[in-house]
Amino acid sequence: MKRLINNIAGSLAARGLLALGLLACAACATTGSAVDDAEPVIFADEHPAPPEPEPAETPEDPVEEEGEVPLVVAETEDRGQGAPPDELAAVVVQAPARHELIHNHVSEAQALLRDVQLQYVFTGKGKREVLRGRPVAFALWSEAKSEWTIAHVEIPRPPVKWRPGGRPLAFTVRTPGIQARHVKGTGAERLMFSFSKGTDPLKVYGRKFPVFDSTLLKKKQWRAVAQTAQPIVYLPFTQDTFDPIFVSSGRDFLLYTARKAAEELRAARVPSAAYPGELLADVVPAEVITTLAVIEQTDDADFVEDEEEAVNEVLSQYGLKLGEAYRYSVSRAAAIGPMQFTNRRGNGTYALVVRRCPGARLDPNFERGATNLLNAMKAAICLLDIELSQMRQDIRLAYRSNPEVLGIFPVAAYNGGPRNVTKLYRVLNRTGVQLGELSRPGEQPEGRSVTCPCLWKQDAMGVRPVSIPRYNNENRWYIEKYQSILGLFE
Repeated sequence: MKRLINNIAGSLAARGLLALGLLACAACATTGSAVDDAEPVIFADEHPAPPEPEPAETPEDPVEEEGEVPLVVAETEDRGQGAPPDELAAVVVQAPARHELIHNHVSEAQALLRDVQLQYVFTGKGKREVLRGRPVAFALWSEAKSEWTIAHVEIPRPPVKWRPGGRPLAFTVRTPGIQARHVKGTGAERLMFSFSKGTDPLKVYGRKFPVFDSTLLKKKQWRAVAQTAQPIVYLPFTQDTFDPIFVSSGRDFLLYTARKAAEELRAARVPSAAYPGELLADVVPAEVITTLAVIEQTDDADFVEDEEEAVNEVLSQYGLKLGEAYRYSVSRAAAIGPMQFTNRRGNGTYALVVRRCPGARLDPNFERGATNLLNAMKAAICLLDIELSQMRQDIRLAYRSNPEVLGIFPVAAYNGGPRNVTKLYRVLNRTGVQLGELSRPGEQPEGRSVTCPCLWKQDAMGVRPVSIPRYNNENRWYIEKYQSILGLFE
């Protein structure tokens, strides 16, 4: 963890100019609300061979199955979520050439892709006519030849279950001479390939992905699905655009946005539900909210394999795309946006928070509110306070005196509701850890490594780890990620 903190530390001046430059990049990353012209369709007589069945899924297997992005999210443009211009404008330094090059390539790729038409292929005739797959276009750059190539790939529709290290994703490259390898993801947020042309590796700087109308999909009105598709130009994480400065600027941007969310709640004098007489803005530290924004987008399997790389990937996305990052993130449970709120036909968590926290003036429109980072962070602050108000008095008292460390309880509730709080409290009793003994993570004892996920106990012997017994595997790792990432924002 020390290595992770040291790696993302950079000079304030360098981060300042970079974030200022990213404002322009974020503006060009949006697709606007206008629907593109209808994309061309191709009719194919042949039916492709059905994909081989996936092996059975086990509970512990990491499966990347993304949900469908709501069409309304793809049709809306996210405005006004840039970096703090007043704070950054005064910082004038020379940006490194690599950062300028990345920004130029991303901007050029987006411009190229806007005019690219996706080709929808139909198979069968009459009532048996079916939209065969989902076309995706990539903007690829050759360092050796200094030229662009647009590669067309067709992936399965609807998104399929894909297991990292398991059976490869079935796809078709429709651009002659291009070789492709599926890297990760299946949907709008994470789908990524690596490409080459002969022996020439090609770098990915842009991607165009179509979002479909879910109602038309259910009705199997395939022609209308293709005609109303909303293509979005959005670049998932790729090593080609990774840089340590993006990681540190992502950290700063998240902190800035979380603090702005708290300031707006303070200005509105929104009261706390958990602590009567106190303001909501004083209950949940900004660092806890920024940590949640990273946790929600950090894959468990990636985190276990390489904690530093997994966290850096998420921070890099925020540093590169600012408020546009993770707008199109949709889970299998239909949770959307950077803070992963749910709707459930108007009766989900987001609607609950809007009702229970009226003073926050949250956007009542779910798709718009859950995908706007500033609004979603305010909603997350409200939700944590609501969860705290339902907890035992001893937990609430301990939290108020040490909110960062005892934040494991509202964070556990954020991940899975009050039942996980009860289970976590029982875990402490089983392991003999008192609320007042909980501590920030320390160092594993030499020669006596404890298997994590862990809690950290401070006693007369110092700070030591205590393994969290199994009660909910996802929630255990959620708490582990919270404790590990929190220190990055302090």
